[in-house]
Amino acid sequence: MDVGELLNYQPDRGAKRPRGEDSREESRSKQKTTGRDAGRVLVRSEPDSEEQTGGDGEKILQRLMDQDGEDPEGELVDESTVKKMILTFEKRSYKNQELRIKFPDNPEKFMEAELDLNDIIQEMHVIATIPELYHLLVELNAVHSLLGLLSHDNTDILNELTDIDTLHESEEGAEVLIDALLEGQVVALMVQNMERLDETVKEEADGVYNTLAVIENMAEFRPGLCTEAAQQGLMQWLLKRIKAKMPFDANKLYCSEILAILLQNNDKTRELLGEMDGIDVLLQQLSVFKRHNPATAEEQEMMENLFDALCSCLMLPANRDRFLRGEGLQLMNLMLREKKMSRVSALKVLDYGVIGPEGSDNCHKFVDILGLRTIFPLFMKTPKKMKKVGVSDKEHEEHVCSIIASMLRNLKGQQRSRLLSKFTENDCEKVDRLMELHFKYLEAVQLADKRIEGEKHVRFTHTHTHTFTLDWQYLLGEGRSVSIFGQIKKIAHLCHLGAL
Repeated sequence: MDVGELLNYQPDRGAKRPRGEDSREESRSKQKTTGRDAGRVLVRSEPDSEEQTGGDGEKILQRLMDQDGEDPEGELVDESTVKKMILTFEKRSYKNQELRIKFPDNPEKFMEAELDLNDIIQEMHVIATIPELYHLLVELNAVHSLLGLLSHDNTDILNELTDIDTLHESEEGAEVLIDALLEGQVVALMVQNMERLDETVKEEADGVYNTLAVIENMAEFRPGLCTEAAQQGLMQWLLKRIKAKMPFDANKLYCSEILAILLQNNDKTRELLGEMDGIDVLLQQLSVFKRHNPATAEEQEMMENLFDALCSCLMLPANRDRFLRGEGLQLMNLMLREKKMSRVSALKVLDYGVIGPEGSDNCHKFVDILGLRTIFPLFMKTPKKMKKVGVSDKEHEEHVCSIIASMLRNLKGQQRSRLLSKFTENDCEKVDRLMELHFKYLEAVQLADKRIEGEKHVRFTHTHTHTFTLDWQYLLGEGRSVSIFGQIKKIAHLCHLGAL
C-alpha cells in the first residue's frame, strides 16, 4: 500500500450515539470510547498523487505505525497530567486553526497539525472519567477551545464531558463546567454552528446530532437552563428544523425530543413557542399522521414527542386560543374518526384543550364541529386497538370522562342542551354506561381505601423503606382509578343538575 492510499483510508469511526434502529438507552452506553483512533483525521480534500504529499506522507505513515504500540490507558492520570493535556490541546488547537486559515485550499499543509490535534483530543477523553478535575478546564481557559470543537470532527469529547452519568459522579466539578459553558453563551454558539452545517453531508449531520446530545445532557443535569437555551435561539432553530422539508432521519427525531424537554414544566418556553407560531408548526407536522400510521418505530416516537409538546403547550391558557385559531380541534376530531395510531394521543390533546374555565371556547367549538358524534362512541366502548398501542382501558376512560366532564362544566345555552340530550338517546344507554363505570371504579376506590388502611398498620410494624414502597405501589396502581371515579361523579352530578 503506497502513502496515497494510506492517506485516503478512512476506517469506521463508530457512532457516538447510534443514529438508526438502536434505542437511545442502548446508544448512551456506546458513546464513551478510549484509545486513539488515527482514522479520525479531518481532511478537506485529498492529494492527487504520492508526489503531492512527499515527505508529509512518510511522516504520517510513521505516526500511524508509532501509535499502534502506544498504551495511553496504562499511564497514571493526575492533576498535573490533565494540566499538561489541556495546555498541549490549546497550543495544537491554535496552530491548527492558524494553518487552516493560512492554507484553506491546501490541506496537505495542515495535515500534520490535524494529526497532532487529533492525538491530544483522543488523549483528553480520559478527562471525562475524572469530573472532579473539570475545574482545570475552566481555570486554564480551555472551555472556549472546546466550544470550537463543535465544528470539528471530534465533537464526541464534548458529549463525554457532559455525559449525564459522568456529571453526577462529581456534581461540584460538573457545576463549574456547566457554569463556564453557559457563561460562554454555549447554546447560542451551538445554534449558530448548527445553522451553517449541511446535513446532507454525513459528517456535518453527525455534528448536529452530537450538538443536540450536549444540549440534552446539560438540560437533564440542570433543567433550569431550558428557558435560557430557548431564548438563545434554540427554540427557533428546533421549529425550523422540524418543519424543514427533509426526509425523516435521526436528527428530526432528536429535535422533537429536545423540544418536548424544553416545554416540560416551563411556562416561559411554552409562551415563547406560542409567540413563534409553534402551535401551527406542531399541528402541521402532526397532520401527516391523520390518515397514515408512522412507517417505523422511530417515526412513531417522533409523533409521540410532538403530541407531548402540544399537550405541554396547551397548559398555558394563551396557547389554547392559538390552538383554536389554528383549527387544532378539527384536526384532533378527524384523527379520532380515522382510527389510526394518532387517535390515542389526539384524545389526550383534546383533554388538555378543553379542561378548566380556559377551555370554554374550545368546548363550544368542539360541539359546533359535531365532536359529540366522535366522543360518545369512545365513551360507550373502549376500542380494542387501544391496547395494541400500549394504552390501558383506564387511561382511555380517564381522558374520555374528563372531556365530557369539562364540556358539562363549560358549555352553555344550546350546546349544553345538545350534550345533555345525548344522555337520553336510545333509552338512556349512556346513563347505563355511566353507572357501569361508576360501580367499576367505586370498587377500585374501595380496594384502594383498604390498602391505605393496611399501610397504616404496616407503618408501625415494618421499616420506613417498606412503607415508602407500598405508598408508591398505591400511587402507580390505584391513583388513576381514583381520578376516573372523581370525573364520573362530576358527570353524574352535572347531568343531574342539567335535568333539574
